[in-house]
Amino acid sequence: MSLRAASAILLCLNLSAAELPVRQVVLYKHGIGFFERSGVLGAGESARLDFKAEEMNDVLKSLTVEEKGGGKVNGLRYDSSIPLDQKLAEFPIAIADGQPLTAVLDQLKGAKVEISLGGEKLLGTIVGARTIPGDKDRHEQQQVSLLLDSGDLRTLELAATSSIHFPDPKVQLQFRDYLATLAGARSKDKRSLYIDSTDAKSREVSASYIIPAPVWKSSYRLIFDAGAQPILEGWAIVDNTTGEDWTNVRMSLISGKPISFISALYEPKYIQRLTADLAEDKAIAPTVYGGTIGGVAGGVPGGTGGGVLGGILGGLPSAAPPQAAAKTYNDIGARALRTGGNATSSSTFATTAQTRELGDLFEYTIATPVNVKKNESAMLPFLQQKITGRRLLIYSDASMQNPFNAAELTNSTGKTLDGGPITVFDAGTYAGEALVETVKGSDKRLINYAVDLGTRITTAFDSTADAVRELHGTHGIVTTSYSSHQTRTYTIHNVDAKAKTLIIEHPIRPEFHLLSAKPAESTAKAYRFEVKLAPSSETKYAVEEEHFYSRGTSISNLKNDQIVIYLENKNLTDAGRRSLQQI
Repeated sequence: MSLRAASAILLCLNLSAAELPVRQVVLYKHGIGFFERSGVLGAGESARLDFKAEEMNDVLKSLTVEEKGGGKVNGLRYDSSIPLDQKLAEFPIAIADGQPLTAVLDQLKGAKVEISLGGEKLLGTIVGARTIPGDKDRHEQQQVSLLLDSGDLRTLELAATSSIHFPDPKVQLQFRDYLATLAGARSKDKRSLYIDSTDAKSREVSASYIIPAPVWKSSYRLIFDAGAQPILEGWAIVDNTTGEDWTNVRMSLISGKPISFISALYEPKYIQRLTADLAEDKAIAPTVYGGTIGGVAGGVPGGTGGGVLGGILGGLPSAAPPQAAAKTYNDIGARALRTGGNATSSSTFATTAQTRELGDLFEYTIATPVNVKKNESAMLPFLQQKITGRRLLIYSDASMQNPFNAAELTNSTGKTLDGGPITVFDAGTYAGEALVETVKGSDKRLINYAVDLGTRITTAFDSTADAVRELHGTHGIVTTSYSSHQTRTYTIHNVDAKAKTLIIEHPIRPEFHLLSAKPAESTAKAYRFEVKLAPSSETKYAVEEEHFYSRGTSISNLKNDQIVIYLENKNLTDAGRRSLQQI
């Protein structure tokens, strides 16, 4: 047979294993992929789909079949799976990993065996086998004891034997089946699912399902050019680990994380049943009677121990059935994913991505069919367009002397930008790298990508003494409210001969209130102050805050000098002063 003929046969075999080719692939961010297959199913034929064993739970949970042309699908069938432990438990022998041969032979007590020892063949019945551990003076010994047909009992060293043969065909078959079961558990990674039909005509059938799949990844390039709006390029990285080629498939990428989980649907489930016997089936135990003492039988008081115990048990609450709620998105559905929005990109790529909202999710649909061979990965462009952005400096860490080169990006693309790394290019030169979370449309993010060595920042901290702001007396308790002023001054040295814009992230502290500076915006953890820096200049920026806190004291514990301090407070009202003078 020629090499070309052999290759053709192998190709036919591969095609017959997947009669419904993959037409569409939708990849998500939480470890699953949605696949649609379709093809023509002939009259009375069965379509076969092959899956990995670990994919079957998701397939059985999500599989949908659509038929076109008026015919009907009679049903689905698939290779069942019995747990390996249950299969092996049916055999009278067990072979564990690393187990010596004597442990196997010892399980076959009473079996006939023929052992070749040198030029002699001994036929007998296995009495037992054992392993004698070795020490520094002797090696480990494996021995088997046989009752020979001659009636002699003999112990043999297995190391001296050349072969062991079981004359009984049943024992031979048990060994073969046991080893075949072990080999099948390792090698049979594929499980087949069949779509049957008995129609008298052919028609098109499509099947869709979800299976575990690698998460698709985003990678961006942010390109700054002098005087021009920055350009953002987006690439999607996809991995084909399905074991078959993706040829001319429709590819969609979903940004978002719907809830998904694994349900154990493939492995057969067994329930441990109770053993119930009729009372009449139980053997009657003999009764032993004691002898009498004296002429009058003494009375034995009766007891009702079950009354107290029953009351305790009766008071226990019954366990309520657990309630669980889980929202699952098994798949978006093939028909719902076939259309996309209009592409609004000035891209020079060969392909661009159409986009649309899917509720809380966002879909990128690659405009042209995609080809990815099995066990290969691909980079697919899904974005290249201008984005609203400006260069900044950002200072967030007071322990650092220099701020970061940064960019403020507003998502003006009309698309949800999936999170990922961003490589920044400035005037055609690599400038640094950043990492960004998922950004919805019109949302804004700051990214930092390099340290700005042309700007140095120092901070100085100042505070004033606590001052009494309020006094409240209730039920013999005087509550005193204090305040203190704290000021942090940022001194910024711009040593470059160009103007800059600096964003200072000042931490938000509970119970502190801003007094002077007004932030341009705030996050959950910081105020953001925007400072304009002139070329080759020094700028001071002060952030003043006031801290309020309270302290309670019993009136009986007040001392005269404390009351005098309160009386000297300029903010004290006349009514308050008269009350303190009375105290």
